[in-house]
Amino acid sequence: MSDLNFAFNLVNICVMPAWAMLIILPKWRVTKTLVHSMLYPLALGGVYTIGLFLSIFGMGAADGGFTTIEGVRALFSTDIGILVGWVHYLLFDLFVGAWMARDAQRRGVGHGWLIPCLLLTYMAGPFGLLLYAILRAATTKGGWFLQEARA
Repeated sequence: MSDLNFAFNLVNICVMPAWAMLIILPKWRVTKTLVHSMLYPLALGGVYTIGLFLSIFGMGAADGGFTTIEGVRALFSTDIGILVGWVHYLLFDLFVGAWMARDAQRRGVGHGWLIPCLLLTYMAGPFGLLLYAILRAATTKGGWFLQEARA
């Protein structure tokens, strides 16, 4: 197994306990310490930063960039580019999931209702966030569009 496959598997495994804590033990002190703090984002951010540096200055596609679809395709055409992109997804989905969990607790949204939103955020980030926004509005716990309409 290559080093990048190992890193890919490692980051996948590392986020699973965080998601499990958000879903199963949302109010546990360890969940608050690890998931709701900056520890997970900083650790994944470090992996991301190293991978991004390697992808731009070493192992990446020379014709890659962010301004055209061809440039983005070139960035993701290498194993390091795929790893960096995947860590980006994992990091931001976890960040959004942790925010949703805190927001639901603060607003009094029942945790059982939140679980499908968290699972969808883990699997398909923006879809889970959209479902959570609908849940907030449907439970009158405060959708941002409801707050702004009343203002």
